[in-house]
Amino acid sequence: MSGGETVPELVIISGMSGAGRSTAAKCLEDLGWFVVDNLPPALIRTMVDLGARSQGAVARIGAVVDVRGRSFFDDLLSSLEDLEKRGVRLRVVYLEASDDALVRRFESVRRPHPLQGDGRIVDGIAQERTLLRDLRGEADLVIDTSSLNVHELRAKLDAQFSDDLEPQLRATVMSFGFKYGLPVDADLVVDCRFLPNPHWVPELRPRTGTDDEVARYVFDQPGAKEFLDQYAETLRIVTDGYRREGKRYMTLAVGCTGGKHRSVAMSERLAKRLMADGLETVLVHRDMGRE
Repeated sequence: MSGGETVPELVIISGMSGAGRSTAAKCLEDLGWFVVDNLPPALIRTMVDLGARSQGAVARIGAVVDVRGRSFFDDLLSSLEDLEKRGVRLRVVYLEASDDALVRRFESVRRPHPLQGDGRIVDGIAQERTLLRDLRGEADLVIDTSSLNVHELRAKLDAQFSDDLEPQLRATVMSFGFKYGLPVDADLVVDCRFLPNPHWVPELRPRTGTDDEVARYVFDQPGAKEFLDQYAETLRIVTDGYRREGKRYMTLAVGCTGGKHRSVAMSERLAKRLMADGLETVLVHRDMGRE
């Protein structure tokens, strides 16, 4: 590309079949991105070059790349590495979902998984996870859509890509219950089960960590305030490092047994600390009210 050409911004949308790639592509289109579906990795560079020669008409490109490309997919990581060396502003969005959620979605539309062949849907899912493992590790943003509907997924993407003119680190602080499983898109996990459980206090059991009385109980326990203070300091070191490395998204998962009391109270305080440090932060209580 010549010095007078403007290199377009590039987002790669990939992930598991049935996890919402089409919804993500449509969302970017609605935000004014030029989106190409099922683009072979070898053609990504050509698409970027065409965008650079468009004199600003194509400033943001979204490319959906997945295992439907079969043998072409093997070239994806090397293609992305080449683009980064050429100074292309590149982000990878990876859409994830649990096996159970994916099976339900394929069964509801009565379509086979693209990799299942003569086997079962779960066989195709397992093969796809293996093929995508390295790409998932390189992703800038991983979104678990297992419990999201179409509107919730669009809201997440809108928050990340609408008017996103300058790179900045954004954080999601998510409380959860270990008995319901770890959030698969977590970058950091905090375990609050070292604190006494308000569940065993009859007057606190029906309440949640958003209630002042529950929060006071949690932070009156030995070690709770010290943990909050020291972990908040650790997060400053981590977020500064993420910024230096160009990471734009961070998901902090805060867990207790049921995701109702301790993790909720702790995540509320940690989110306030991050916001006080100037970090754009979204707070989500994944399992509160699930019991």
